[in-house]
Amino acid sequence: MKRNQYIFLGMVFIAIPSLVQAQTQPKDTTLNRTVVVEQEYNPIIMDAAKVNVLPKVEEPVVNKKEVEYAVSSTPASNIPAGTMQAYTGKETQATSHPGYVRLGYGNYNNLDAYANYLFRLSDRDKLNVNFNMAGMKGTLDMPSYRTSKPDEWDAFYYRTRAGIDYLHQFNRMNLNIAGHFGLSNFNYRPYSIFNKQKFTSGDMHVGLKSTDETLPLQFQAETNLLLYNRQQGFPAINKLGVTETQVRTKGNVTGMINEEQLIGIAVEMDNLLYDPRQMGSCYKETLFHNRTTVNLNPYYELNDDSWRLHIGANVDLSFKNGKSFYVSPDIDLAYIFSDSYVLYARATGGRLLNDFRRLEQINPYACFSHPITDTYEQVNARIGFKASPVNGLWFDLFGGYQNLKNDLYPYMSDITGGQGGVFTDYGQTDSYNFHAGAQISYAYKDLFSFAADATYYHWDADDPNVDSETVNYNDALLMKPQFKLGLQIEARPIHALSLNISYQYISRTEPYFFTGAKLPAVSNLGLKATYNLFKGVSIYAKADNLLPGLSDPRHQFRRRTEFPILNRITFSLI
Repeated sequence: MKRNQYIFLGMVFIAIPSLVQAQTQPKDTTLNRTVVVEQEYNPIIMDAAKVNVLPKVEEPVVNKKEVEYAVSSTPASNIPAGTMQAYTGKETQATSHPGYVRLGYGNYNNLDAYANYLFRLSDRDKLNVNFNMAGMKGTLDMPSYRTSKPDEWDAFYYRTRAGIDYLHQFNRMNLNIAGHFGLSNFNYRPYSIFNKQKFTSGDMHVGLKSTDETLPLQFQAETNLLLYNRQQGFPAINKLGVTETQVRTKGNVTGMINEEQLIGIAVEMDNLLYDPRQMGSCYKETLFHNRTTVNLNPYYELNDDSWRLHIGANVDLSFKNGKSFYVSPDIDLAYIFSDSYVLYARATGGRLLNDFRRLEQINPYACFSHPITDTYEQVNARIGFKASPVNGLWFDLFGGYQNLKNDLYPYMSDITGGQGGVFTDYGQTDSYNFHAGAQISYAYKDLFSFAADATYYHWDADDPNVDSETVNYNDALLMKPQFKLGLQIEARPIHALSLNISYQYISRTEPYFFTGAKLPAVSNLGLKATYNLFKGVSIYAKADNLLPGLSDPRHQFRRRTEFPILNRITFSLI
C-alpha cells in the first residue's frame, strides 16, 4: 500500500512544474487568424539544372622496361644459312575467253558466220585471227520501169572478210603487223547493163606506237598497202576491171606541256595508183587519175576538272584531184558543270577520200562514166547539251550545220540502142544541211535498257543537171534523209534469256520528178531473242522487216525489195 502511495506522490511532484509553466505563457491565437487573399497566386517551379561533371582522365603512366641484352658470343654455325629473298609472286588478271564462234542461217538463204580467236604466244606476243561471212540469195519483187507489174529479181549478195593481227610488246613501244582480205559477190537488178560483180580487196599494215609515258614525246607511225580490184565496171572496160593500189602513211607526235595540257601534230599521206594494163589508155585518162593527198593536223589539248578542249586545224593538199588546197577546223570543246551535266561544241572537217572502198559503202551497185573527185567536208558543226539527272538516264540535245564540197550521190542513168538498159551512176555537187535532234538512253541494272534517237534534216544542194528555177526536182537530194528515228529496247526477264526490239525509220527529202512521189521510207522492225544454254554456249533467233510491205501505184515500188526478212537461229560458242 505504501508503495503505491510513494509512486503517486512522485508523479505529483513531476507534474507541478509543467502546470506552473502553462499558466504563465500567453494564449496562442495562431489557429484563429484570418487570411485575406488580394490576388491569384501562381506558383512557379524553377528549372532544375543538371550538373555535368566529367571525370578527370589521367594519362597512364608507362614505365620503361629495362631490357637486358645477351652479350655472350654465339658460334656462327648457329646462324641459319641463306638470306631472305624478295617477293617474286605474280598477280594475274582473269582472262576472257580467247575464242568466239557464231553461226546462223535463215530464209532467203541468209547466212551469218563469224569466228575469232586470240593466240597468246607469250607475255609479249599476241596473234588474233578472225573470219566472217554474211549475205543472202533469194527471189525479190522489183519495180519495173517497163511494165506496171513488178519484176522478179534472183538477187544475191555475199560478203566475206578475213584478217590476221600480230602484236609484239617491246619495253617502250608496240609493234603491230596485220593483213586483211575482202570479197564481195553480187548481181544487178533486172534490165541492168551489168550482170554480176566482184570486188576483191586486201591490205597489209605495219605500225609502231610508244608505250613509255616517261618519254618526252609520244609517237605513233604506220604504213599501209591497200589493194582493190573491181572485176567489172563500165562496159568499155574489159572483164578484168580496174585495180586500185593505195599507199597510206600516217604519223602522230605529241608532247606534254604539263599534266593537263599537250600539243601534237598528225600527218597522213595517200598515194593512189591505177593499173593502165587493164584498160585502154583513153579510159584511164578520162575515168581514173593517179593522185596524192596530204593532210596536216596540228592541235592543242586541255583536260582539267571542268574543261575538255581540242583545238586544231586540218590542212589538206591534193595533187591531180580537183582543188589543191583546203583548210577546215578541228575543234572539240566540252564544259562539265558536274559529273552529270556537259555543254559541248564541235566543228570538224577534212577530206573524204573517194577510193573504191568508200564507193562500195555508199552504193555497191553504182558505176561511173566520168572521173570522181574527192569530197571535202568544209565544216561539220554541232552544239549540244548532255545530262544525266537520275542514275542510269542520259539524254543529248543537239543542233548543227554541215557543208560538203563535191558531195557524192547516186542517180539512175540509161543506155539506148539494142534492148537498152539502165545503171546507177555517180554525180557530184555541193550540198549542205541544218539538222537538230535528240538522243536518250536508260539502263536499270542488268535487267532493262532503252535507247532512242531522232534527227531532222533540212537539205539543199546545187544541181548541175537541171534548172532548179523551172524544175522542182534535184537528183542530189533524192536519197538524202529528211527524218531519222532509231529505237532499241532490251530486257532480261531471267538471267539466261535476253530479248531485244529494234526499229529504224528513215524518210527521204526529194520526190521523183516524173511522179511527184517520194521514195518510200525505210521502216524496219526487228526482234531478237538470245538464250544461254550453259556457260559459253547460247542460241539466238532474229527476224527483220516484220512490218507489212507498202506499195505506191505511182511508181510500183514495193518495200520488200529493200529489206528482206531475216530469220536466224544461231549457235554461239565461246
